[in-house]
Amino acid sequence: MTHTDGHAVERPVKQAGQKFATLGEIYACARERLDEDAWAVLDGGAGAEQSLRDNLAALNRWSFRPTYMTGVTELVTSTTFLGIDLAFPVLTAPIGGDGLFHERGQCEIAAATAMAGIAPVVSEASRFSLETVAEASDGPKIMQLHAWGEPDEFLALAKRAHRAGYAALCVTIDCPTLGWRERLMTRRFETPAEQWSGNYDPIGTTAANRLVSGYGSDWTWETLAAVRAAVDSPLLVKGILTAEDAEQAISAGVDGIVVSNHGGRQLDCLPATLVQLPEVVAAVRGRVPVAIDGGIRRGADVLKALALGADVVLVGRLTAMAVAADGAAGLYAALGLLREEFERSMLLAGRRSLDELDRSVVQPRVVDQG
Repeated sequence: MTHTDGHAVERPVKQAGQKFATLGEIYACARERLDEDAWAVLDGGAGAEQSLRDNLAALNRWSFRPTYMTGVTELVTSTTFLGIDLAFPVLTAPIGGDGLFHERGQCEIAAATAMAGIAPVVSEASRFSLETVAEASDGPKIMQLHAWGEPDEFLALAKRAHRAGYAALCVTIDCPTLGWRERLMTRRFETPAEQWSGNYDPIGTTAANRLVSGYGSDWTWETLAAVRAAVDSPLLVKGILTAEDAEQAISAGVDGIVVSNHGGRQLDCLPATLVQLPEVVAAVRGRVPVAIDGGIRRGADVLKALALGADVVLVGRLTAMAVAADGAAGLYAALGLLREEFERSMLLAGRRSLDELDRSVVQPRVVDQG
């Protein structure tokens, strides 16, 4: 990862008629606009939703250690990740069933991220084909695929993504089948196939069938290594939580790792991603960049994740909520607020560049029990 030019920090000026002043307002608007089924998909997790809660709680266990009187007047928050220039170290996470949240779903996400100077990770399980999403903006994009189905099916999608101009691939390994999502089961709700099958023609491929049937995946690290050797694009692997799997992924030839528990949507009672991040970073030893998702809701959360070793963060629920609130305009506003809070937090912590974000920026939070 390399960092690019800095920019002067200016006092933000609230625009007259600005629709959203805070991320909280965007979240509230999304809740009002989505029906109960769509909200259950977006807000829910697997099982008792312990992992979902733990992701949020882990971020709250850290406090900042600011350094004052540092003379910081300019910040460097732009970076390059897998050859993709980012205005600040954030990607949007892949969101399946995106049509539940907005009628143009991932196309709105692609438009907003291009305007914000970052990149989306585009879900394979989208309402829209990867080609349609590619045409929605001129910005860089990463295509997410799953580690299931026949390798030939995977490679066919990978080649389509390459032809459509996607800059990299992201392989999700923690979804051999859908998680035990009791909030949706209680509602007797299943996401309609037309909301996630835009890349399947006809619906009924081995991959699609295995996802919804619960049969699991016969992929191994050797399978991943074989498909890695057959594609030209940089390849991320998403779903790493341990040093052992990080080492396996690097041995398979991946170009980057995403520390993820699928936002608490797959196997419940997994450890929070922020808890596992230092273990994975230590195992990787700088050989490939490390990203993280899970529970990131604020700019201050981004700063904590970077201080604990991440190179970039992925935001998923924040993205879906913002698109639900106001399409591309809502997400563009949300990314602007996220970036502004992140940069303000950096300034207040006395750090001028991403290179200065390390473990010294944070400390475990002590709660007075008296």
